[in-house]
Amino acid sequence: MATMSQPQHFMDTSGELDAVWIHKEPYSNRPHFSKLNKDIKVDVCVIGAGISGISTAYELVSRGLKVAMIEAREVLSGETGRTSGHLSSALDASYVDIAKKHGKDAAKNAASSHQWALKHVGEVSKRLGIECEYKVIPDYEISQYEKSDPKHEDDMKEIQEDLKMAKELGLAVSYKPDYAIKGWDGKVDQRDVGIYEEQATFHPTMYLVGLLKWLAKQPNFECYTRTRMLNIEEKGLLTTKEVQVSTLDGNTITCNDAVEATCIPLQKLSIVAQMEYFRTYCIAIRIPRDSYEDCLINDQADPYHYVRFTGCDDKDDYLVIGGGDHKVGQEEEDGRFAELESWVRERYTQAGSVDYKWSGQVNDSVDLMHFIGLNQGKSHTYVITGDTGHGLTMGVLAGKLVADEIQGVENPWGSAYNPKRLPPLSTIPSMIAHDVQINMQYKRFAQSDIPDIESLALGEGGVLNPKTKKPLAVYKDDQGKVHQFSALCPHLQGVVCWNKTEKSWDCPIHGSRFSKDGIQIMGPSKAGLSPADESGEAAQQQAIKA
Repeated sequence: MATMSQPQHFMDTSGELDAVWIHKEPYSNRPHFSKLNKDIKVDVCVIGAGISGISTAYELVSRGLKVAMIEAREVLSGETGRTSGHLSSALDASYVDIAKKHGKDAAKNAASSHQWALKHVGEVSKRLGIECEYKVIPDYEISQYEKSDPKHEDDMKEIQEDLKMAKELGLAVSYKPDYAIKGWDGKVDQRDVGIYEEQATFHPTMYLVGLLKWLAKQPNFECYTRTRMLNIEEKGLLTTKEVQVSTLDGNTITCNDAVEATCIPLQKLSIVAQMEYFRTYCIAIRIPRDSYEDCLINDQADPYHYVRFTGCDDKDDYLVIGGGDHKVGQEEEDGRFAELESWVRERYTQAGSVDYKWSGQVNDSVDLMHFIGLNQGKSHTYVITGDTGHGLTMGVLAGKLVADEIQGVENPWGSAYNPKRLPPLSTIPSMIAHDVQINMQYKRFAQSDIPDIESLALGEGGVLNPKTKKPLAVYKDDQGKVHQFSALCPHLQGVVCWNKTEKSWDCPIHGSRFSKDGIQIMGPSKAGLSPADESGEAAQQQAIKA
């Protein structure tokens, strides 16, 4: 039986398991900032200290604006620290589909913005002297089927169609029939690759720690952690005169503009209802240095497998593979890691031990495009969301786009990512189906995960649903002590589910997540789960005050 982490662990990351990035950049290396304890006034308040927030702050500070960034937990405690670390303009949504839904100009802006972002990381890391393992490498798109399978050819035709569109949009692409990737020495034969050239990888937290250290030295930047945003209010009768960001502790940040870089906007619906929320799984497995070709690999399975490599030690590197996606709180996590490991060992026979296993979250917009810019119904509040599997390049390009819009600089990407855009008519059937599927999750009001508390194993949790009372989220720690919380997500009252992989409570409605102690770790919920007994209250307070 694995030992559960201490409550404060979830202030550093959003899961029980640690991602491979702490191998070279442990939590203790990350900059620490104080909690906001007074009212302040700045030009821009950025909410969220992941790649979107830090990139936006960097762009704004570099242009001379006074910026305050606040984070509910510690910096880099969200999904940025749990990514697979790829920088790519080979998007999950095909350019053919994007062009069909939004037109060729929008597809071109999607291609050029992501390509700009992956190059920008290299330029910034070089300019500021940040060592973050940045490398320019190819991205290989492969069939999910072996070459002998008739369906292999169908996959490759789709890949070639997207390559043709990508080339028309200005990306450097090529196709190599019968190409065998170096190091892939197993019996599984999936030769033939579509190539997106000039892609990149890096160490995400090393890069962002470097940016934070640079920002901390600038006189027009301040950062506050353990500072949870409660509300954003635009003040003014006819036009907005100022924006007030209020915190859970009662302080106010007065600013001209506010930017929600919180992965998911902390609000009820609107664009929150235009996205689907998925858990995705990763492992880092040792592979001898110089035994493989450094590249990105994506197959066409659904869910698909995605591969990259990163440093380990003098002898080995890590092959990082992800996949096994499923909607948040709607499927069991069993078998995901084992499937990823089998996939690697069947293809890379020199693979060694699996040193890291973890999961993260991705948020797919129904119409395939990010939401970056002024929020719906707002004139000075910006949002960055809808990563659609490319949150790192999205966060980087969003920094430039939002900074441009705040300063009134025209940016051709703006119309493609405008949060106020109307969804294409072709997406309406899928949006209706999505809404129906989401509403079906309220069936959990009539369900109980466990018959009683006594049946819970040590280190496990479940929802107990007494017929005469509201459902309870109950977990039993390693010592057998029981901690109880309300099982109702504060966002829209969905009944949460126990995620036994990450020891968290996940809402199947719109993807809000909470630590085992009820701390909010993923929006759109603003608040955590309410403690329902004294031990739950004590554990929650221990995490907050650690």
